[in-house]
Amino acid sequence: MPALRGHNAALVLDLLRAAGEAGASRSELAEGTGLTPQAVSKITARLRDAGLVAQAGHRPSTGGKPRTLWRLVRDARHAVGLHLDRDEVTAVLVDLLGGVVAAHRAPFDLGAPCRAVVDAAAGAVRALPAGPGRGGRPLGVGVACPGPLDHRTGVLRRVTGFPHWDGHPLRDSLARRLGLPVVLDKDTNAAALGLALRGGEGGGDASFAYLHLGTGLGAGLVLDGVLYRGRRTGAGEFGHQVVQLDGPECGCGDRGCLEALCLAAVARGDAAGAARVLGTGAAGLAGLLDVDRVVLGGRTVLADPEPYRAGVERELAARAARTDGRAVPVSVAPGGTRLVARGAAHLVLAPLFGRLEPGTRPEDLG
Repeated sequence: MPALRGHNAALVLDLLRAAGEAGASRSELAEGTGLTPQAVSKITARLRDAGLVAQAGHRPSTGGKPRTLWRLVRDARHAVGLHLDRDEVTAVLVDLLGGVVAAHRAPFDLGAPCRAVVDAAAGAVRALPAGPGRGGRPLGVGVACPGPLDHRTGVLRRVTGFPHWDGHPLRDSLARRLGLPVVLDKDTNAAALGLALRGGEGGGDASFAYLHLGTGLGAGLVLDGVLYRGRRTGAGEFGHQVVQLDGPECGCGDRGCLEALCLAAVARGDAAGAARVLGTGAAGLAGLLDVDRVVLGGRTVLADPEPYRAGVERELAARAARTDGRAVPVSVAPGGTRLVARGAAHLVLAPLFGRLEPGTRPEDLG
């Protein structure tokens, strides 16, 4: 993919991604990237020859020649996103704008022997249709699963409830099985990255916390528009904060964790109680990081979103009343149950648009 190489090409592609079908002129691209018009002309010509950009019409003249508009050809390339949940797998094929063009969902057992899990994950990817109009082989596969894990090496750690995964090189195992580049990250990080790249709801340059309540509880953190993983890649273990000393045992081995309390409330059908626990944790997180927004997602929240949104909002409002009076807004993430899988595909797409966190090199992403 020579046309995609280079920081300047990534800047141009990112602006065209943000512009959508409306497109942008060369002068707008030059202004937005800080490049000269001549440099932008060379880059757009190279991207056009690679089939990645195309003309999107013309803008009426304001005194000179009408300006040619350029747009990203969304179906020129594709990426696969794979969400490995504890009990089901979701695979999606997405275009360059993150739109889902094919999907597959099936039962799954993350607690099975590692070889069987890798086989099932590879099978989910192969179940996605391919062929004409799909841009040939995918650019790669982004994999999102529960942590903890090291996204730089692609190695799982002691996944909560499944300690047998500790030290397994899942990224490399899947790459060998599929013959494709693979990127691995936590499910919450993948979802937060997808939201940040979408802009709008919880995106743009905002700082927000994505709280995911499904088979577990975790957080994805975007600070000043950048996905925050931490130096040891362990950020976002939101569910394993102890809030009740000597409380119920958690799958992580500790007692009284947010996750244990929240899942216990869910199990007894107490959505209001689960929302209160979730909101208590969210209020502490908002106070610690001063985020602009809290975004909720995950299978449990999506099954009945309003009690969770309202409950978390109440806890954040109560905290605001005791502090500066400015309540952090709460929303439910768009994208439904495919949000994590789509975010996983963005793990592959983000480097094409220059969207890497500080200090990360493309080669670190597998």
